[in-house]
Parts: sequence; structure tokens; C-alpha cells
Amino acid sequence: MPKPALVGILNITPDSFSDGGRFFSYEEAVRRAGQLFADGAAIVDIGAESTRPNATKLSHEEEWSRVKELLQTLIPRYPGRLSIDSYHPETIEKALATGTVIVNDVTGMNNPEMIDVVVRHNATVVISHLVGADVQAAHAGELIDDVNVVKTDLLRMASLLLEKGMAKDDIILDPGIGFGKTMRLNNELLKFGTEITDFAIMVGYSKKRFLGENRMNVEPNLAAGRIARSHGARYIRVHDVQSHAEMLRE
Repeated sequence: MPKPALVGILNITPDSFSDGGRFFSYEEAVRRAGQLFADGAAIVDIGAESTRPNATKLSHEEEWSRVKELLQTLIPRYPGRLSIDSYHPETIEKALATGTVIVNDVTGMNNPEMIDVVVRHNATVVISHLVGADVQAAHAGELIDDVNVVKTDLLRMASLLLEKGMAKDDIILDPGIGFGKTMRLNNELLKFGTEITDFAIMVGYSKKRFLGENRMNVEPNLAAGRIARSHGARYIRVHDVQSHAEMLRE
């Protein structure tokens, strides 16, 4: 079974639960991106808005002001190796005008305007499963406990994008661990690569609550990574790229 590619997380937020705004400045973000690639990331995923519970939501203007200079610097330096974590079609339109960038929409592309943008630009997309209209609704709402709901929702959106002319190879599906799911289902979703085999699967579990009280330590994360790897994940989205790169060499 091929080894999954590592997607390094770069949060340029002042209120991230995992890295406390350490990479909020432009200079630190550029340095961190380079370090993630050096550590073994195939892709670096840039997020300007925290997805933790009760995080402050950004307008698309605020979001673009955070990512604009960084993208203008990094896209020419790492062509085709950056993704942007955003649900704002206005941000994605501007990012794609800057250069090639993968679109990682945590809301599952539930905005028709986002679909129009990515189809028009022939972008590669990550479709993440979300329960509810937005991230905060997912955190606050009723939890689901059925992997079939995740499969059905993701395949429905993937089929819609295929109908609009997108290539299957440009669609990556993410089961959305930690967003509106029970702890039991979050653990089951580590194995999601065996649930859908027609599309590339990205699994993002890094430092999330379902890993337990030691989730900020490396070992619970590596254990989750081993499960995702052995169950066919094509991409693993993590904070600790270096330790995961070492794990994948085992």
C-alpha cells in the first residue's frame, strides 16, 4: 500500500488551540512553511481562521488581508504544493488568481458560489464533511454517529462536481473528524480510506479531543496516523510533520 502524503498545517491565526498564534506574523509563517516542507510535507495547508469551538469568524476581507502577502510569497516558491483552508469563495477567487493552490473547504463546499469558483478555475479541491451549515454550528449541534451519513454526503458532493466537469483526480474527500461527530465515530473515521476507494481520502486528526487528554503529545497522534495509513488514507493532515515522516518510514 502506498504511503500517504503529509499535509502540514500552518495556522496564521492569533487564537489557534494548537499553536497559540506562533505563526501569525508574516515572517514566522514564511519560516514555518519552509520548515514544514523540509520536515517532509508534500503540501502545506494555510488557514487564517481557527476552527476551534467559539472561535471568531472572519469576513472574507479580513481573511484575505491575513493570507494575501503570504500567498504571494509562497505560491511562486512552492508551486502546486500549497492549499488554503477557506470557505469564502471571494478569498478562493483571489487566491487562484495569484497562482495554483488547492482549495480546502471545511464546510464541504455547501456554498454554490464556491462550487462555481473551483469549477471555473479547474482547481483541485478537498471536500470536508461537516454537520450543519458552518463550523460553529457543527460544534454546537447534535452529534452524528453513522459513517454512512459521512459517506453519502461526501459522495453526493463529489458526484455534483463530476457532473460539472471536474476530474476525479482533482477531488479529495475528508471525513471531517472532530466536526459534529461522536468520539466513537471520530475513531472509526481514521479508517475512512477503506470506506471510499474511488477518490483520494485525506484524514485530519491532529491534536483533536477524541485522541484523549494527551492529544497534544506526539504518540497519540502517531498511533492515529498508523491506523489511517494502514486503512488507505492518501493524505494525512498534521501539525507534527517531522515525527509523522519518521513514522511513515517504519
